[in-house]
Amino acid sequence: MSVDELSAAAGLTVRTTRYYASLGLIPPPERRGRMAWYGEEHLARLEMVRALQGHGFSLQSIEGYLSSLPPGSRIEDLAVRRAMLASWTASGPQDLSRRQLDEHAGRRLSDEDLALIEEIGMLRRTDTDRGPRYTPAHGFDVTMRLLDLDIPVEGVRGAALAISRHMGALAEELTDVLRADVLVPLRSQRLSRDEAERVEQTLAALRELTLEAIVTSFQRSANEVITRSLSRR
Repeated sequence: MSVDELSAAAGLTVRTTRYYASLGLIPPPERRGRMAWYGEEHLARLEMVRALQGHGFSLQSIEGYLSSLPPGSRIEDLAVRRAMLASWTASGPQDLSRRQLDEHAGRRLSDEDLALIEEIGMLRRTDTDRGPRYTPAHGFDVTMRLLDLDIPVEGVRGAALAISRHMGALAEELTDVLRADVLVPLRSQRLSRDEAERVEQTLAALRELTLEAIVTSFQRSANEVITRSLSRR
């Protein structure tokens, strides 16, 4: 592929692709005279970069991760790794100014609002040369709806921290299961490109089913708590 074709396949502009190449995020192209040619490995690396960016990693962090990969990593192995890194949400992280954050929230946020939203993990602030920048977490919109309800702030804080604590532990345990029981066995096999793509599709479907299972499990558990409470009464 030419750099134009590579960029189109990765969903990037040519300028961005060249910038990533200058950072060493993809290996040098094959030179034939004055032309530079790129292959499937370059595309797999760019797709990995986009997957990591979807989790909010900086380019510096991504560079460190890619440099830690075993030399000669096969395209299929990169595809499996990328499938593991794929975001559980459709949209990537946002980088907003204070004015843009207020527009995103639909109202002017007070300093107290910002402090609370940061405390419960729904907002990350980064101080830059351009001033403070804000990255809303997935769930920010739900937090805004909670703040609009006529309930004490302590109730919002307590509920949010409880959800964060238990979901963090659940996500870590499920990731360990996925890694040990699914990905490790797969990496021991010599997957073809088609097989690696099927693994990506399988993991994408598994993410959807897991989210549905979590909601269903919570509903069942909540009903059991209510039933026990009524029985005690």
